[in-house]
Amino acid sequence: MSGNVMIRPFQPGDIDPLLSLWLQSTISAHPFISPDYWRESLPLVRDEYLPQSRSWVAVQEGLLTGFISVMMDQFIGAVFVAPGYFRQGIGGLLMARAKQRYPVLSLEVYRLNRSARAFYYHQGFRETGSVFNAETGHSILTLYWRKE
Repeated sequence: MSGNVMIRPFQPGDIDPLLSLWLQSTISAHPFISPDYWRESLPLVRDEYLPQSRSWVAVQEGLLTGFISVMMDQFIGAVFVAPGYFRQGIGGLLMARAKQRYPVLSLEVYRLNRSARAFYYHQGFRETGSVFNAETGHSILTLYWRKE
């Protein structure tokens, strides 16, 4: 891991860099979905999901390099790392923070997002279901983790 990464609670001043990171990372992670779909989803993320979530951010050298948001005390609505900071342990640190706080976690991931699926399986998540998302035309897997 390069540089020191600090994981801290989300603060209101983080909203703009967080949304920028979310949009850039989401488009990058889902090349099989139109970027317009994600751009149109941004107000929903900003106005609905983030206010209903407990979020932590990763800060490295003054930059927001990742974040995780947990809704309803168990559902991971988002975990993203900024492009350019992949494979440096940031996602694992964010996931560790959520696992510290919650004994049970679930999330959804697109079947075609192989790198994210591999990360979640490495984190101990297991598949519990699948659903077809008509809006995007792609299958979404539900994954589950429980503290030992």
